[in-house]
Amino acid sequence: MTTIRWGIIGCGDVTEVKSGPGLQKARNSELVAVMRRNGDLARDYAHRHGVPRWYDDGAALINDPDVNAIYIATPPNSHRDYTELAAAAGKPVYVEKPMARTHAECQAMIDACQAAGVPLFVAYYRRALARFLKIKELLASGAIGAVRLVTITLHQPVAPDERDPANLPWRVRPDIAGAGRFLDLAAHMLDFLDYALGPIESAQGVAANQAGLYPAEDIVSGTFTFASGVQGAGAWCFTTYGDLDRTEIVGDRGKIVYSTFDGAPVQLITAAGVTEFIIGYPAHIQQPLIQTVVDALTGAGDCPSTGPSAARTSWVMDQLLAAYRPEA
Repeated sequence: MTTIRWGIIGCGDVTEVKSGPGLQKARNSELVAVMRRNGDLARDYAHRHGVPRWYDDGAALINDPDVNAIYIATPPNSHRDYTELAAAAGKPVYVEKPMARTHAECQAMIDACQAAGVPLFVAYYRRALARFLKIKELLASGAIGAVRLVTITLHQPVAPDERDPANLPWRVRPDIAGAGRFLDLAAHMLDFLDYALGPIESAQGVAANQAGLYPAEDIVSGTFTFASGVQGAGAWCFTTYGDLDRTEIVGDRGKIVYSTFDGAPVQLITAAGVTEFIIGYPAHIQQPLIQTVVDALTGAGDCPSTGPSAARTSWVMDQLLAAYRPEA
């Protein structure tokens, strides 16, 4: 391939700013078709973003001969089906995170793409953002010495739309999302740690629904161990009075403190004092990762977020949720 001609399945909110324009602005990349089940919304998106064609059927977009790569931006319950359809059509796939509802679904997606000989990438875009690459660089340079442990804390209050049981957002409906906001948000936190520190080889956790506002869990805590021997602990609660987003990576000569979802400075804390790194985000937050996907497909580079790497993150989350949803 010399130019990647994308088709989006599911041109919803995430594609408006975060990803869709990135497909148009990346080098050697074009957005040529979009699909949404509501054809009026698909047509409106295509008109506003200057996309030549729109569809209300995913299979029709996948089989468009002018589309040579598929971006799946639907909720997780349809990721596997659309991935398998795209693979059967011989077209590379870039799929939103979390990759699927469970690790088993992730593995089915990997198997389908491997059988068809097509690449599979996942939108864990922090692997390509300057803010997080700085953290990875600090770790690799030995800025905090030998890494010993990681602690993750994420507290968020209840969102207004989560108080209406008749109109719950899909992110707290396990039939669609696979779990609750944990699966949506912890995925980013754990995937970046996989990238920065290597794979997690064991994990165990407890989860509960404390507030009873929706079917999914609203609190998860657990521990995990990396293949390197680094140990970790995390606590995620989505019914707190306020917000807290903090990850600490602690070594034998210092620590790195950062937030995953805002622009607070990354802090390097050692005996020499505190050094802060203020690193912003690009206008289209997925564009740097999209560029690596395009480069991989055109033979100009590699993408750091693949089906197998993303499936590892889903496996970890399955382990942390296992006692709460043993069927996964």
